[in-house]
Amino acid sequence: MPVLFTPRLQLLPMTRDMIIARLEAAGFSLTCDTPDGPLEVCFPAEWPGAPLGAFPYYLTQTDREGVKRGSFVAVTREGGRAIGQLGSKGKPNAAGELEIGYGLNPEVWGQGLATEAVGALVAHLHARPDVQMVTAQTALHNRASERVLEKLGFVRTGRGWDDEEGELTVWAHRV
Repeated sequence: MPVLFTPRLQLLPMTRDMIIARLEAAGFSLTCDTPDGPLEVCFPAEWPGAPLGAFPYYLTQTDREGVKRGSFVAVTREGGRAIGQLGSKGKPNAAGELEIGYGLNPEVWGQGLATEAVGALVAHLHARPDVQMVTAQTALHNRASERVLEKLGFVRTGRGWDDEEGELTVWAHRV
């Protein structure tokens, strides 16, 4: 799985080592492989936020190389700090639709980093021949997340439901 780059971020594939380290400690550093060589990444205690509960499941989803396919860690290019997580949820369905999810640490909200990261992920996914449409869902009260999708050209396509978040807006982005 490639490393994706934006002007201020690199999106590193999530690895088994990252998942295990986070399950063992809140706040740690880990040497990660990048195209430019090893990079010492600081994972603050607040990383990855709400998805932490899914990490035991993520361990069962890593491949032979120890990578959780489709999942990335957003790392600042300056300073090597993990600031979020994003990726695709599963595989494309028969119509070529693939859902994404994303979240960044509150300390970086409002800086345009989510738009950079999600934009790189969407471009990466649209380059795949099996992906015709990228979808996402946002909680009705999460205007900031809606703005990220709007800026990237997603359109509202309907409503969904989540037991924790309640009513959701469903979004789509076509090639």
